[in-house]
Amino acid sequence: MARYGKAVSTALWLQLALAVYYVPKFTMLIVINHSKTYSSRVVVIDVIASILVYFNSTLNPFLYCWRIREVKQATSSKADNPTNTLLSMDLDLFSRRCTMIATTNSTEGGTQTEAYEVLPCSPSSVVGLQQKSIYFSAVNIFLSITAFLGNFLILVALNKEFSLHPPSKLLYRCLATTDLLVGLVTQPLAATYWMSVVHEHWSLCRYTRGAVYISSYALCLVSLLTLTAISVDRLLALLLGIRYRQIVTLKRTCITTATFWILSVAAASFSVSHTRISIWYGTVVILSCSVISIASYTKIFRTLKHHQAQVQDHVLQQSCQTTALNMARYRKAVSSALWVQLALAVCYVPKVIVLLVLTHRKTYSSHVVVIDAITTILTYFNSTLNPFLYCWKVREVRQAVKQTIRQALCFPWT
Repeated sequence: MARYGKAVSTALWLQLALAVYYVPKFTMLIVINHSKTYSSRVVVIDVIASILVYFNSTLNPFLYCWRIREVKQATSSKADNPTNTLLSMDLDLFSRRCTMIATTNSTEGGTQTEAYEVLPCSPSSVVGLQQKSIYFSAVNIFLSITAFLGNFLILVALNKEFSLHPPSKLLYRCLATTDLLVGLVTQPLAATYWMSVVHEHWSLCRYTRGAVYISSYALCLVSLLTLTAISVDRLLALLLGIRYRQIVTLKRTCITTATFWILSVAAASFSVSHTRISIWYGTVVILSCSVISIASYTKIFRTLKHHQAQVQDHVLQQSCQTTALNMARYRKAVSSALWVQLALAVCYVPKVIVLLVLTHRKTYSSHVVVIDAITTILTYFNSTLNPFLYCWKVREVRQAVKQTIRQALCFPWT
């Protein structure tokens, strides 16, 4: 009966995975069948739902290895065929390199590189972590679902909202897309990593740990660069006045966001073979973005304070009501951007502190591993938190989200 129960549990996990990734596609098919016209938004949503269906094919092999002991042993054992042995060795070597974070010290004779693993992928380093690993995996799965659904709703809402300035809306779309990808890619990989620790599948453990690091690195940098661009966008809107719409165009914003993605993905790919480049790039981006964001918001609040003093002294008597209305709307936009920026800082700073501590340690206890895992989950939680901030602080987005949910629940096409 125990063996039968395990077999049923395995089949149930596969069924649940299929349901999670196929239900959005079936929902879209029902919507399309009852719709007479198809807008670009419907096409985009249908494509995303199709990608979810395809992702199920990627997830299933991990579920097999996790839930079926015989399959796990067969995939981890070395075959007698030399070709298979070499392939397994190459995969193992690649996964080990993916999971290493290097600190590089220059010497007169050349470059000396010391590498260390942030999270364990060996039997000796996971003593007492099995139960905690299950909790970490469950939390990542839950946050993965909430991040995906929340940011998907935000993207649909932004598609319906036309009152926001297009470049500003594009920046928020870019930020929501990175958060959606965290829920769709990074967190399922993180959950797989923790379950591979539980079941002691070390090759899968090292491979998924490297994939989590690369995807987290790229998406976090894109989020940070996008938030910095939003702060600069708000500053330019204040300083340029009527010239703002002429200078800050949709085309220039598209080029800027594309550059963010290209540079971040390239730096993440370098983390496999050229760790020093990715570390230096990440350090420069974090420091530069922090300085630019602080300077931008400082300048914004100083300008707003000066403007408020002018209004109180009745210097701007003509068109005072219109100016006050525009400034009130601008203040609200700045407040929304600042809340998102502060949320990122609160969720990311603990992880940065832990990384700084780890760079000065040669050995890692189980307590350090647990603390690092908790701070990592906190950074992922930022992707779930952002959609709530958008709905709370941006009235147009909140109304569009309510309308989308109402339409999805009421099925107005019937």
